[in-house]
Amino acid sequence: MSEHDANARFIRESIVEPASIARARAHAIELGAAPVSTALGSQLAVLAAATAARSIVEIGTGAGVSGLWLLRGAPQAVLTSIDNEPEHLAAARQAFAEARIPATKARFITGRAADVLPRMNEASYDIVLVDADPENVIEYVEHGLRLVRTGGMVLVPRILAGGRVADPVQRDEVTSAYRSLVQETQDSPAVLATLSASGEGLLQLVAVETD
Repeated sequence: MSEHDANARFIRESIVEPASIARARAHAIELGAAPVSTALGSQLAVLAAATAARSIVEIGTGAGVSGLWLLRGAPQAVLTSIDNEPEHLAAARQAFAEARIPATKARFITGRAADVLPRMNEASYDIVLVDADPENVIEYVEHGLRLVRTGGMVLVPRILAGGRVADPVQRDEVTSAYRSLVQETQDSPAVLATLSASGEGLLQLVAVETD
């Protein structure tokens, strides 16, 4: 076993997922919703806590898994969850109710993010999580950066695409979009950017003031 594999295994086995999130994960997998990993979810919780987030948007519910992790870190926040799969949103509502999340702490919007995001208020959110429609990731990140306040974060999980992004031979549309997003945000004066290899990979962007 390589050092990387040993580290990844240790992280997976060390992080304890709360029972409410574990139940939501099991349901999500049954629905084929592909929730974020436990390692990545715990990282989302820490980032939400560190930013003292009060207003969060997630694009793609993961049937409630990512939202529960975010609110675990920022229980004072209000989460807006956007998904074009009504069944996934229904599962998220159920997961939130079972986790005793107050109804006032979450709102669920059924629809395409490309249609919903342009109607949302600029510079009004602390975190935007982009976890849906990878073919539209660049468009969603652009919307996310418009929606977050200065100092707010745009988070893109699964950015390493199972190792494809690091492999220059891989040139499919989604992999190329992820690779371009990583490269462009590293050079952008509008954001501070970093890339974590935890879980499936997480691109973290902080909006900064520009002249």
